[in-house]
Formats: sequence, C-alpha cells, structure tokens
Amino acid sequence: MIEAAKSAPFDRLFFHYNKHYLLRRHFHFVGLQGDLDAALPSGGCLFIANHSSWWDGMVLYHAFRTCSRGDHYVMMDEKQMRDFRFFRKLGVFSIDKSHPRRMLVSLRYAQGLLEAGKCVWMFPQGEIQHLEHRPLRFQTGIGYVLERCPQTTVLPVTLYYSSYHHQKTEVSLLAGTPLRHDWGHMGKQAATALIEQKFSEQLERHRSRCIDGDPQLANDFSPLLSSGGSTSEAFLTMKKKVRAWKSFFGS
Repeated sequence: MIEAAKSAPFDRLFFHYNKHYLLRRHFHFVGLQGDLDAALPSGGCLFIANHSSWWDGMVLYHAFRTCSRGDHYVMMDEKQMRDFRFFRKLGVFSIDKSHPRRMLVSLRYAQGLLEAGKCVWMFPQGEIQHLEHRPLRFQTGIGYVLERCPQTTVLPVTLYYSSYHHQKTEVSLLAGTPLRHDWGHMGKQAATALIEQKFSEQLERHRSRCIDGDPQLANDFSPLLSSGGSTSEAFLTMKKKVRAWKSFFGS
C-alpha cells in the first residue's frame, strides 16, 4: 500500500489551488449542512461518504479543511493513487483491492489511525457508482475496522450533485447524526448492514430535498466558497451593459 505522508507546506498550497481554481472553476455552489466535528474529541471518527464522482475527494477535502479541527485521512483506490501519488502529502493512503491480504494491510492501517484518535474517510461502496444507483451496497471493510475499533464513532456524510439554473453544478454535503454502537459485539456483517441502512435513508432524504426544490435548501446549507460565475450570469451581465449603453445613446 501507499501510506500517507502529510506535508503542511504542500497542504497549504493545494488547499488554495483546490479552492480558488478547481472548485470555483467547476462548481456554482458547494454547501454543507451539519457538523463535521460532532464526534470530536471523543476519539477516532470514521467518516463514510457515497462515491459517485471523481470530484468527491476534492469536495470533501475542502469541506474538512474548512470546517473541521480534526486530523483527517482518506482511503483511496491504489490504481488511482498511483497516478496521483502527491495526494499522500494531503493524508491520503491507498487500498489495493486486487488481493485480500493487500486489502487487510490498508484496513489495519486505517485501524491504527482510528486508535490514534484520527479521522478516517472511507467510501464503502468500494468504487465510483452513478449517483442514482440503487440499492447502495457497502463492502464489509468498514465492519472489519469497526469490529477492531469498537469505540469508534461513525459519521455519515452524503453528497448530492445537481444542475439547475446555472451552467455549473451545485453540490451539497449533509453531515448526519453520529452513529455509536458496540461494534465489537455486533460483528462486521451486522455493523456494515446497519450503517448501509442508516446511510441509505439519509441519502434519500438529502436527494428528495434537492429534487423537490426545498426553499430552505439554500439557507440550510452553508456555502463553503464564493460561487464561481457561470455563462448564464455572464450573459445577463452583458445584457444589462447593452441596455445601459442603448439608454445612454437614446436608442
């Protein structure tokens, strides 16, 4: 596996690049509802998120760098990480799913981070799947880790991407209620099934709010960066200037 090797200078540089160039260039809105630190400082926290886009990691990284005091680490597929090895400087470590023994190395690495009081992010679907793919099916890696770290709190974070009146996509993040159980006695299969159920229910609530156009949505989700301009907004600005120009010359 490729272990994380955090670099504070690189992290500061990448944070500004991600915020001011990558996200603002591609998203009209990035918002968060809920508290990413709801489980702190009770010890290690396992964050789980749905995985429907290459952007998930970039969005979540910006969210926890902006809204959390925790020390965060992210599990990433090793095939992808080989192409982006610099992510290890941000706290990313890999998991090789090609062989069970190699997977165990990464899961035990995550276990060690949780035992040290760190925050660990996992995508329990195991691969990128379409946002509307149902039913969600979680792999038992999360259950394996929780069985060995029974005091760990699980915090579900759902992501939903939408396109409305703007050229650029809007993404909202919902940090749910922390899950605390005696994971050790529950066993990995039961723990995985329970988390899968709770997470699916949260994602459906989140999805319904976005699709139904909940009028409180914009107020409830705090913006994590200033919105980037879109083509439609540029057209409206140009239209106003043309009107002002015509008015000035009496046409």
